[in-house]
Amino acid sequence: MAIKTDIAVIGASPAGLMAARYAALGGAKVMLLEKKEEIGKDPHPANSVYKGMMDITGEKVDPSYVVHNLKGMKIISPSGHKIKVKTPGYALDKGAFDRFYEQKALAAGVEIKTGTEVVNLNRKDSGVVLKTSSENSDVTDRVKAKVVIIADGILSKNAQMAGLQTMKHPEDIAWGTELTIRSPGIGEADFADYFVGSHAPGWKSTYLPRGGDEAAIGVYVRHFGQDISSFTDSWIARFKDLKGISDDEFEIVERKSAGDPIVTIPGQTYTDNIMVAGGAAGQSGIGYAMHAGQIAGKVGAMAIAKGDYSARTLSKYRSDWRSSLYTEHVFGRLGLEALRKMEDDEIDELFEVFEDEDVSSLIKGNTVNQGLSVLSLMLQKKPSSLLKAGVLFRNK
Repeated sequence: MAIKTDIAVIGASPAGLMAARYAALGGAKVMLLEKKEEIGKDPHPANSVYKGMMDITGEKVDPSYVVHNLKGMKIISPSGHKIKVKTPGYALDKGAFDRFYEQKALAAGVEIKTGTEVVNLNRKDSGVVLKTSSENSDVTDRVKAKVVIIADGILSKNAQMAGLQTMKHPEDIAWGTELTIRSPGIGEADFADYFVGSHAPGWKSTYLPRGGDEAAIGVYVRHFGQDISSFTDSWIARFKDLKGISDDEFEIVERKSAGDPIVTIPGQTYTDNIMVAGGAAGQSGIGYAMHAGQIAGKVGAMAIAKGDYSARTLSKYRSDWRSSLYTEHVFGRLGLEALRKMEDDEIDELFEVFEDEDVSSLIKGNTVNQGLSVLSLMLQKKPSSLLKAGVLFRNK
């Protein structure tokens, strides 16, 4: 016999935790299913958030999961031109971050089942039946929900089982490697650095100070497949040279790989009884994914209250998301696609236009994943700098 609930949320991602919490706050009976045995263990490598990204969620940043406070970010061109953006940011203990929002979900009344993987999904009798399995049991259980919110990341098999093409441009996932490193004083800087150009085609390489002798460095690349080891190795060597770090003062503590759906643009994110949020829906960035989860949770609770779980009712999720975030995703895609198609000298020329300008005042609150808003501003404020060379129309 199936366990019954109003709403089942698949995945304890930032989007999933927020969806579950807001659905419960809206009066629904909610069950959150997470395949990991412990939330916060072996977390996703996303490791920073900026104030503007959190502002859209209405959530206050809590010191319990912050390891280092930032004054902002620097976006750096291939030859070293810098655009400084002063905006409060935070390097995160991502495991502590996840556990913090787990407790918020529990306090709202969410039932959380860890070590539980959804292995099959079927719509039946105005609901969805989920077959689940556990590493600690050979028994396959079933959960029947009126509404299911899928929030289990970019490689979501559940979204595929639901028959949804959740990303318009899945080929544009940025595959990346994030390294936690140690070196004397490397974590003491006040600004994060984001480097763009041919060394990281289509996106960025990064330096995030984490306080004291610890930092995170990473590289994210588009259109080169999931194996980006050559780009990672090159970035490690270049980073040590930029910072003057000798081999005997450089230690790699941890290495993680993941995908970032930064410019994939959400596609089909709902159908009868089902919504998809976060990375599984192509909604990139911690703050943006959390906000999408909030919207999905609220719409799910509204559907339960109405007793109508049809696609027509759940379409409010898409319309509310589009009115809040769609424009920035589109401009972000245009900006990054232009960047991907530009030569390094063209990027340098573009950065020279903005190098001495304070763009901080142009960012009002809603910021795309980290420094992407700056690229969007470039496109909006001075499109001629991109269009004069026909960058957007290059077949590349």
